[in-house]
Amino acid sequence: MSLRRTAAAAALTLAALTGATAAHADAPRAVPGVASAPSGPSGPSGPAAGAALPVFTDGHGLTVLPGATEVHSPTDFTLTVTTKQLSGQHKIRILLPAGYDAAPERRWPVTYFLHGGGGTVDDVAAAPALHSDAMITVVPDGGLKGWYADWLMQNTAEGAANWETFHLTQVVPFIDANLRTRADRDHRAVVGLSMGGYGSLHYAEARPDLFGHVAALSGGIDFGMAQVRAAVLATELNLTGAWCAVSSSSSTSGSGKCTGYGPYVDSDAIFGSPYPVFNADRIWKAVDPAAPANLAKLSRTGITLYTGNNDIIDVHTEAASKTVKARLDQLGIASRLVNYGNGASLAPSCNGGHNYGCWAPAFADYVPRLEAAFAAAG
Repeated sequence: MSLRRTAAAAALTLAALTGATAAHADAPRAVPGVASAPSGPSGPSGPAAGAALPVFTDGHGLTVLPGATEVHSPTDFTLTVTTKQLSGQHKIRILLPAGYDAAPERRWPVTYFLHGGGGTVDDVAAAPALHSDAMITVVPDGGLKGWYADWLMQNTAEGAANWETFHLTQVVPFIDANLRTRADRDHRAVVGLSMGGYGSLHYAEARPDLFGHVAALSGGIDFGMAQVRAAVLATELNLTGAWCAVSSSSSTSGSGKCTGYGPYVDSDAIFGSPYPVFNADRIWKAVDPAAPANLAKLSRTGITLYTGNNDIIDVHTEAASKTVKARLDQLGIASRLVNYGNGASLAPSCNGGHNYGCWAPAFADYVPRLEAAFAAAG
């Protein structure tokens, strides 16, 4: 049997272990052209109606499509861009603080939110705390199965797929060039959930010069786990249900069922062979967020992990988060792990599963702490 056929068989078997369907949560759903009304202490009060959007200039390899901007509110809009690093058109959703237009001399911290597998930039509508009056939030497209990686194979049905390059060398400097940001690591955070939880921790490790704060929610953050590798393979093979983030964009009519990861691609397309034979899995090991050598790069970074343990998906994210926390402790690196178990300790909406019923209140807990850290940085 060929290695790729073996990979496909493993993905089918292990994806079944990680869940045929994702747990349902009644997450808020984004409506095109209509802004969700944020609430709570971190939600913006809203600027005067008719405030002009910032003008964005092409640069850093990104071209903004004219006439394609979606305006959800004066402080919530989505750009569409093209880049040679990725095939097709891609969206960047931007949430501004209410005072951005009224304080033209002020510069703001920035948080990058990385969505989960099967999701889109509109998933941010399901986490109102991320629309804060104390920071800019940027939500770049991460693909249905981009895994925040520069893919090994660039000739699949997905075409060019250099997601890490797009985010770190194009989107970040593009945002700093076009918005009034505090362009230093102490005032820049990366946060994500599920697939984006992997992305956030990996990006913080890959570029500690860029990010001084990181949060991973229910993240696939231990590539030493067969279940996590199987989830990646399942997305490559478009086997819905494996760690698919139930969100405002990935479920239809509130069904809570992921609509898919896009076209089938080779099971080695993203990180190469997942099998530890003759070092065939060398890329997996090199980018593993739980590897001590990678965790050691976070010695000056504020680190927060969230997970439940009450469904067939988050039981694995709990294991991964505990491993990361234990290794950080061994390295003497401070971190905060919030294990909310069945969700009762977090919020009434949380059942401890892999859904925005838990992630929204987790962000509501995290964002004020992040705002305080930004403020303390001066």
